[in-house]
Amino acid sequence: MSERRPKIYLNLSFPQLAARYAHLPADGVGLLRAEFLALSLGVHPKQLLAEGGAETFVRTFAEGLIEVARQFWPRPVTYRALDLKSNEYRGLRGGQQLEELEENPALGLRGCRRYMDDPELLRLQACAVRRVHEAGWTNVRLMLPFVRTVSEVLACREIVQEEGLFERGIPLWIMVEVPSVVFLIERFLPLVDGVSIGTNDLTQLVLGVDRDNPRLIPLWDEGDDAVMRAIGWVARACRERALECCVCGDAPSRRPELIPLLLQLGLTALSVSPEAFERTLRIVRESEPGSG
Repeated sequence: MSERRPKIYLNLSFPQLAARYAHLPADGVGLLRAEFLALSLGVHPKQLLAEGGAETFVRTFAEGLIEVARQFWPRPVTYRALDLKSNEYRGLRGGQQLEELEENPALGLRGCRRYMDDPELLRLQACAVRRVHEAGWTNVRLMLPFVRTVSEVLACREIVQEEGLFERGIPLWIMVEVPSVVFLIERFLPLVDGVSIGTNDLTQLVLGVDRDNPRLIPLWDEGDDAVMRAIGWVARACRERALECCVCGDAPSRRPELIPLLLQLGLTALSVSPEAFERTLRIVRESEPGSG
């Protein structure tokens, strides 16, 4: 991979905000969260499907994706598939009956594991992404959330392939948030077109610290040597395969002092909140060789 300025993407949660931030000279959207689209429906996906609402689901997601893809065209938009936790699903209509009560939803049925339990949920999202491409907005790529095992990625790839995404050349990325993926990253990379590191969950799981527990917040540190070593391990493996490696967690947005260190680890991209973009761009430029 040739040496060049790291890309700077934006994190977006609401498609309606795309127009507000599309003027920024960002390289695209590194993280388009799907959760708002699901919450806007107000009903648990399984309940919606039971009521014959598959087309409503696909149309809602496709329209949200098209709005962002259109605003940022031709820059890439990385759509992260749904990663709602069971407690969040329980807040939707039908959720109380369809979701088991989990004591620790952050480590429960979420991410790719949920798609093993409910393949139709990923299939419908893949259908929405295909519909966006068929409409001419070919700058959208799909990213799998909260990956734990290679078998999950293989199963998800099969669904994505059946929905025709690969034959259309739609890239498939994965989130790296779990230590098991860090340790075995070489087994995952042949299956994907890029990776994005989620520093929030990765920090929590590497350090064994519940980030929602106020008494443990002093221990929750994205800049901890163990977390940085994990990020560097993934970045190095991606560089050897000439794959893009991005960080899309809150770390570079909340803690700008970490940006030079992240760049030294060999990341090829950062994805930050729109409010942090200008500051991030300045720091990246100042970090370039010869800038001083």
